[in-house]
Amino acid sequence: MVRVSDPVSLLGAADVRALAGRIGLRPTKQRGQNFVVDANTVRRIVRTADVRPDDVVVEVGPGLGSLTLALLEAARSVTAVEVDDTLAEWLPATVADRAPGHVERFRLVHADALTVRDLPGPPPTILVANLPYNVSVPVLLTFLERFATIERVLVMVQAEVAHRLAAPPGSRTYGVPSVKAAWYAEVSLAGSIGRTVFWPAPNVDSALVSLVRRAEPGDDDLRRRTFAVIDAAFAQRRKMLRSALAGLAGSSAAASQVLELAGVDPTTRGEQLDVAAFARIAQALPSVAR
Repeated sequence: MVRVSDPVSLLGAADVRALAGRIGLRPTKQRGQNFVVDANTVRRIVRTADVRPDDVVVEVGPGLGSLTLALLEAARSVTAVEVDDTLAEWLPATVADRAPGHVERFRLVHADALTVRDLPGPPPTILVANLPYNVSVPVLLTFLERFATIERVLVMVQAEVAHRLAAPPGSRTYGVPSVKAAWYAEVSLAGSIGRTVFWPAPNVDSALVSLVRRAEPGDDDLRRRTFAVIDAAFAQRRKMLRSALAGLAGSSAAASQVLELAGVDPTTRGEQLDVAAFARIAQALPSVAR
């Protein structure tokens, strides 16, 4: 349990810049490094995520530790996954300095998040992160796939990506991220974040996305086959499904037969279907690579 008597000193704008100067850090666009410098924003993220005293949090891309410190204030434990050598080296010292009573509940994994298959300590129950914008969707889907104990997610991503993730079937922004995220969870927008709370300020808007785990439509084999159908359907977005899936089925005529077997109109386009319909197509399409 969290001991509320153990104080945590959150990072403000001056603290972030001073720390970056001390370690010689220059944020890079290549890794999508935009650090939150506003303590109220990280508290808002923790509150919106509904982080509880018994939660085991995994955070991807902790950076200088702004959100990490706020998570330690609220959760049972926090495991941070950081790929940057300098940031990974300094983060434990920042935790020790600004949250000394919580050091034993902090763990660091120095690795590329897309390669992580195991995490130290108890299984994670929640993912909370300011995800690097250039890898936000792959990281999110990877962690949902590999860590089935994650029940809830709250991530900050580029606003455009957030709207794609939360888009319903039939909407203009509905696409591959929308359907694949829906395989794992109920997805919803959870608020917008202004540019001024970051250093350096990004040239795009940001937003929070909430995901709540639900029963998946099938097992891992069906997921892989369904995701192959989704990729094919949206690779040729303007085409009817009988044409878009011709490559998987062997021909347009065969694709039409599969779609009819799945209860889907062959003249429908992919953006009209929900994840359950894509799963039915995958089940009816034995030729999809297993």
